[in-house]
Amino acid sequence: MAVEYRLTLAGDIPLEQVAELAAPEAVETSTASGGRMLSADLNDEHGYVVDISGGRHGYYCAEDDGGSLWQWEPETYVDVNFYMRKDALFDKGKPHMLATVARILAGRAEDAALTLNGDVLMLTRVAGTIQKHNTDGWYDEDYDRILHP
Repeated sequence: MAVEYRLTLAGDIPLEQVAELAAPEAVETSTASGGRMLSADLNDEHGYVVDISGGRHGYYCAEDDGGSLWQWEPETYVDVNFYMRKDALFDKGKPHMLATVARILAGRAEDAALTLNGDVLMLTRVAGTIQKHNTDGWYDEDYDRILHP
């Protein structure tokens, strides 16, 4: 079973610009719906596979702090999905993923959200302000990696 983290950036952003920050070696593939996607298998180096895709009329819903429902509907968006095997999660996948998320957030100014397995809200950035959510899922050094890349 895999663990999935998804970083969503609001806006009509060229996928290649996000790939430069997330996975410069990503190659173009297509999604099941025929859309564009850039992908890279970085399991050996970083402990995850990453897919970068974009879309319109997004809808995201996840559990916020205290079990509240967080919802977000960006008009246009880019998703950066990180897929990790559980056996690589803590020693390789999560630290490298957080460093990549920090690099993307430092290189882009859009509103953003990071979710775990599509239903747990971990982080938001709105109008330049980063806020962590579901603090039980964070170690202080993890959050510091995001704030101070």
